[in-house]
Amino acid sequence: MKDIRGYTALVTGGSSGMGWEYCRQLAAMGCNILMVSNQKEPLETLPKALVEEYGVMSWGLYMDLSLTSAADEVWAYCQQHQIEIDILVNNAGMFFFHEIDAATQGKALTMLQLHISTPTRLTMLFGEAMKQRHRGYIVNMSSMTAQIPAPGITMYAATKAYLKSFSKSMYYEMRPYGVIVTTVLPAAVATPLYSINPRLMKLGVAIGLIRTPQSLVRHALRGMLRHRHVVKPGLMNYILPALIKLLPDRLELGIWKMLKQ
Repeated sequence: MKDIRGYTALVTGGSSGMGWEYCRQLAAMGCNILMVSNQKEPLETLPKALVEEYGVMSWGLYMDLSLTSAADEVWAYCQQHQIEIDILVNNAGMFFFHEIDAATQGKALTMLQLHISTPTRLTMLFGEAMKQRHRGYIVNMSSMTAQIPAPGITMYAATKAYLKSFSKSMYYEMRPYGVIVTTVLPAAVATPLYSINPRLMKLGVAIGLIRTPQSLVRHALRGMLRHRHVVKPGLMNYILPALIKLLPDRLELGIWKMLKQ
């Protein structure tokens, strides 16, 4: 696999969960890190921790990536500070389990911007610069749910399906220029994003139904460096979508009615 020491990685949602794990593992591989997040306090300490532990350069950029101007502002920041991005990790995301109604329409619209518009624009801006240099990596975090649209995760599954489709097409467009676009489709991951009961989370990890961020990111980066267009870690990614597709519509509707109660 390619030596990426000295490369600079931009990780969105980089101050917690999988984003922080991307920052940590990339820094351990010798990469400089620009972490972008809407969490101010961690950005004051985590970049310094990477510098002290791994001897790399690291910066924190506070940004609400759900804003329509966010991607262009991140690009402008890098241009102003002469930070050349070699690895882009579009990781920032949100999740809610609820039908789309008057109470959740705002969240749904925010998710559209965060999961679709911002990563698309970031891929376009930084991807074009990578094409000019004939090198670079882009990792887009989709989800197993891209393969299994279901009630309650309507917007989440739909936006992740977009990322899956967009990223696969971009892989073929960018590959001739020496730029690799990798899509990651994780199943359940042990992060605060999904608000799973801690005891159930621990049990899920123990029996292999839920992956740790460390394991997932390790697989994702290995796939990126091996120039894979998709990374689907774990048997759940193959078994669960196939099983759910076998469910009759009436049964799926019945399950949803029970979950809503």
